Amino acid sequence: MPLRHSLLAVLVAAVWGVNFVVIEVGLDHFPPLLFSALRFLAAALPAVFFVRRPGVAFGWIVLVGLVLGVAKFGLVFTGMDLGMPAGLTSLVLQVQAVFTAFFAVLFLRESLRPVRYLGMGVALCGIGVAAYDHGGSGPLTAFALVVAAAAFWGLSNVITRRAAPPDALSWMVWVSVVPPLPLFALSLLVEGPEAGLAAVRGLDLAGVGAILFVAWAATVFGFGAWGYLLRQNEASAVAPYSLLVPVFGMASAALFLGEAVSPLSLVAALLLVGGVALTALGGRSSKAVGAGSPEPAGNPR
Repeated sequence: MPLRHSLLAVLVAAVWGVNFVVIEVGLDHFPPLLFSALRFLAAALPAVFFVRRPGVAFGWIVLVGLVLGVAKFGLVFTGMDLGMPAGLTSLVLQVQAVFTAFFAVLFLRESLRPVRYLGMGVALCGIGVAAYDHGGSGPLTAFALVVAAAAFWGLSNVITRRAAPPDALSWMVWVSVVPPLPLFALSLLVEGPEAGLAAVRGLDLAGVGAILFVAWAATVFGFGAWGYLLRQNEASAVAPYSLLVPVFGMASAALFLGEAVSPLSLVAALLLVGGVALTALGGRSSKAVGAGSPEPAGNPR
């Protein structure tokens, strides 16, 4: 890739990594489901009025909006609110590559090369080490919610592959239209109206800034820039830069939130990142005719 494209890819990875620290800031101001709803509302409006709808059936947009926006992000924000550290979350979510490969085999009839099965096994070992390490310092329920979020993320990747949207930015903007209403409803049912009203009454610049960062920087800019890179370069050249996300996530969490990085967490990081690299980049998989669009590169946040 040209140097300017490489620098842009690193910038996107940095934004997505730091985003987990910003989510922690937002969770200090809002209940998790309400914060997730506000994130998608800010990402969708007013952008949806200026971005043409992607050329796919509206049912695909609704399905990914529910799976990715409601399930995945609702679980991530709830898991972090229950005590899952930002840096560890940025790392554990990378196991979505394993779930993506699994669901591609299950639903798209893809067959994986042996090196990818090896990568899946290595990444799952990393999850096991991370769970063991986290079990001594935090609730395993929060850890399990983030792993479940990674599974929904993998499922949404496969659905997106099948839908084959032509443009990543317009796709994400229109997908962002779907989650706010379900998430607002879930927030009222689960978190209660009092929690939402208290968050609104206590709103300050930090809370507003957190919403705008996760909506505009991590979602609109991140997806738009990543989609641009994929259109201008080979997917195999862009994909490795997504592995920098947990590096920036763990580093920024240690710097800004004081999160400790234990020796076991470093082992888990090496296993997870190495396993994800093998799973995502370990040779192209064969795919049944008509199974969907080409395999996407990278894993935008």
